[in-house]
Amino acid sequence: MESTKEIRSDIKDISLADEGKKRIEWAEREMPVLRQIRQRFEQEKPLQGVRMVACAHVTTETANLARTLKAGGADAVLIASNPLSTQDDVAAALVKHYGISVYAIKGEAIETYVKHVLIALDHKPQLIIDDGSDVVATMISEKPELIKDIIGTTEETTTGITRLRAMLRDGKLTFPAIAVNDAQTKHFFDNRYGTGQSTLDGVIRATNVLLAGRTVVVVGYGWCGKGVALRARGMGSNVIVTEINPIKALEASMDGFRVMPMAKAAPLGDIFITVTGSRHVVDKEHFDVMKSGAMVCNSGHFDLELNLTALREMSKDVRTLRPFVEEYQLNDGRGIIVLGEGRLINLAAAEGHPASVMDMSFANQALSVEYLVKNKGKLEAKIHLLPEEVDSEIAHLKLSSMGIIIDEVTPEQLEYMNSWQTGT
Repeated sequence: MESTKEIRSDIKDISLADEGKKRIEWAEREMPVLRQIRQRFEQEKPLQGVRMVACAHVTTETANLARTLKAGGADAVLIASNPLSTQDDVAAALVKHYGISVYAIKGEAIETYVKHVLIALDHKPQLIIDDGSDVVATMISEKPELIKDIIGTTEETTTGITRLRAMLRDGKLTFPAIAVNDAQTKHFFDNRYGTGQSTLDGVIRATNVLLAGRTVVVVGYGWCGKGVALRARGMGSNVIVTEINPIKALEASMDGFRVMPMAKAAPLGDIFITVTGSRHVVDKEHFDVMKSGAMVCNSGHFDLELNLTALREMSKDVRTLRPFVEEYQLNDGRGIIVLGEGRLINLAAAEGHPASVMDMSFANQALSVEYLVKNKGKLEAKIHLLPEEVDSEIAHLKLSSMGIIIDEVTPEQLEYMNSWQTGT
């Protein structure tokens, strides 16, 4: 164990470290793929001496990613990607037991969050692991002198990739980025199964309400929305989906969900869950017609999905009913309940995705930064996918850890697949 005096940090309470270490070790049991990568990294040191900033939800699963980066030789600083997603005991354990610099406090003010981003950039990173692209955007806008040393960045969220594409269109993204979010072993599993389960976990922990029989409105039917809708239906909810994409709306309908515009869903819903990565998808005109007692929450990256500014302007008072549950008392007498301050409900009120899902997501992160280092100076300044063979290898490792064996293509099948001459 390294001395805490040598480790830079801004955390809540170092005395929480021992409890955090136990929980990190518990999560590791469910992360066999990342554990194998860490063991290889310890031997090969593919990130030796590379300065890194990782902006992520500081959870037990992220702690195991941070341990893997350090095992690979990286000089890494970890900051929170959301003011409410930090697990303070985990942050303390990373500093005390694993010698990793952490700047993260659950419930930190926006000013503190911004300060931590700037402190991280003072580390002069060569690699950035981002979650929402705040670090990259801040570097480009406020510290462009650092760009010359950047090997690349990785991005784990739909919201962050949307921002990276905007940077690329504006000519601001002048270094390679890997869209970890778009890896099949990430979005098929993390977004659908992880977000689906952890979002409802957050709602239930915050409220202790029964989902069966309630009308749940899922705003957005991407991979996250699919997972939330599937799990809500499994809990007995009547699920409505709202969408702007006709193909996704059609898919939701064929998956058996009611599909309608938000304006029609607003008076019907008991619980509203946003998973779009967009802005103000629940807006003033929707709050205007919601039933008293309706609950709204967000599982997209930023709290902007809910227009809470408009809701405050409509309200005469706000009172806290229980942790992460606030009732906005409207001027007309109705009460609208906001969960988790509109931030990621699965991390604000619960523990985020199960470790077994994050095992694949963080395997993608670890292998992505290794790929960037191995290909330093060779990759075009654009948004890249992790090579398909790496994605497949992660899936094979995960299957192996689950005791599942699958078939392999035979030489005869391979010949058929590569030939145009054999037909009916």
